[in-house]
Amino acid sequence: MASAYVPGLKVAERTQVRKVRRLPIPGDVLVHQGQTVSPDGVVARANLPGNPQTLNVAHAIGVDPGSVPAVMQKKVGDTVAAGDLLAFTRGMFGFGKRELKSPVAGTIELISTVTGQVTLREPPIPIEVSAYISGRVDEVLANEGAVIETVGAMIQGIFGVGGERRGEIAIAASAPDEVLEPPALTPALAGKVVVGGALVTGAALRRAAEVGVAAIVVGGVVDTDLIAYIGKDLGVAITGQEPVPFSLILTEGFGAIPMADRTWRLLGRLQGRMASVNGATQIRAGVMRPEVIVAEAGATAAGATGEEAGATLDIGTVIRLIREPFFGHLAEVVELPPELTEIETEAHVRVLRAKLRGDGRVLTVPRANVEILES
Repeated sequence: MASAYVPGLKVAERTQVRKVRRLPIPGDVLVHQGQTVSPDGVVARANLPGNPQTLNVAHAIGVDPGSVPAVMQKKVGDTVAAGDLLAFTRGMFGFGKRELKSPVAGTIELISTVTGQVTLREPPIPIEVSAYISGRVDEVLANEGAVIETVGAMIQGIFGVGGERRGEIAIAASAPDEVLEPPALTPALAGKVVVGGALVTGAALRRAAEVGVAAIVVGGVVDTDLIAYIGKDLGVAITGQEPVPFSLILTEGFGAIPMADRTWRLLGRLQGRMASVNGATQIRAGVMRPEVIVAEAGATAAGATGEEAGATLDIGTVIRLIREPFFGHLAEVVELPPELTEIETEAHVRVLRAKLRGDGRVLTVPRANVEILES
């Protein structure tokens, strides 16, 4: 077998980008096919049902459950404001008067004569999905959202945290092997997508939060520094929902790893341009990579290179290892054995032999544990 197809990590100055923008629940789509949209433009909108609040009216007022409807001042379907009187009883001869006020605003959804409880539904929670990138609506997904298409630069990282952000690209390192330290993160970088070199330190992460940067794009980070920044250990599920003040994208892996020269040069050419950044990562089924996208002004898909499902793996192909103990290391394919090979797990899989860049060691690794660096 001379070649194979494996997932690729895209680093391209001009490529076609398609983004599916979908609501988590059915709602209203606000755009039409062919419409030009901006990154902050709202594509679709919906309302999540508000949280239910269960109030034990019978206990609070001191009546039997069957008597609750008689002491209620509101009926099913009525809206109430926080502090409104929900129920009261006069007591005997004016003594023992009790009342219950609504702790939150909402709508009366249920009055139970069995339990004596009242369910109060808080107001719906509006959710909106933005276009994320500037471009054109290529497809409308009925009651769900839309597919946005554009042309521009795309740089995918190997791992990231934090959700979608927007900001102007600013280079804060002088070379791809430089360490990003706190002094480089000045107040002028507030709201910017900051590009570092080989490593961002834990102190620099804390400084970036103080400054208010939108995102950091850097070669690597020490895992313990990343855990301290997030506030918890990382699991195997998808990232991107962390409650962090800025997104972090690693282009190479964990540890001090100089940013790939091609990535560094492209980010340098994009300095001063507005970028859409997303740190969400999923390495298992349904691969999702953290990304930096810089759309061309008024660009169309004509002449752009479409994103393919995979790229050709052959002798001489530059790859990145995506499993420990060589996670993030670059290597060059030197052999593609056609036969199945038994690995440590006793599974029989297709492997490749690759020479590590740096120390020149030749490793045998499953083909599923590598990705091609796409141009």
